Amino acid sequence: MANMKNAKKKIKVIAKKKKNNNEFKTSMRTAMKNVEKAVLANDKDKANDNLKIAIKRIDKASSKGVVTKNFCARNKSRLTKKVNEMK
Repeated sequence: MANMKNAKKKIKVIAKKKKNNNEFKTSMRTAMKNVEKAVLANDKDKANDNLKIAIKRIDKASSKGVVTKNFCARNKSRLTKKVNEMK
């Protein structure tokens, strides 16, 4: 356990950052899964709506530094491609 004041504060700061990062990451993953489910169900309208939400959440996570820029671009591209290939 930390003894110094700055070490105690750092423990609190790290816990808060971890909580926020996990929230961004889980909401992003959920949005991505919703797009995948809509694509499997062949629901074009729902897939487009969920794609917009997923792109927003991926960008938000990237801007907060939770995921890398390349991860962001790769997943947005994959999801968009799957939605566009739907009939």
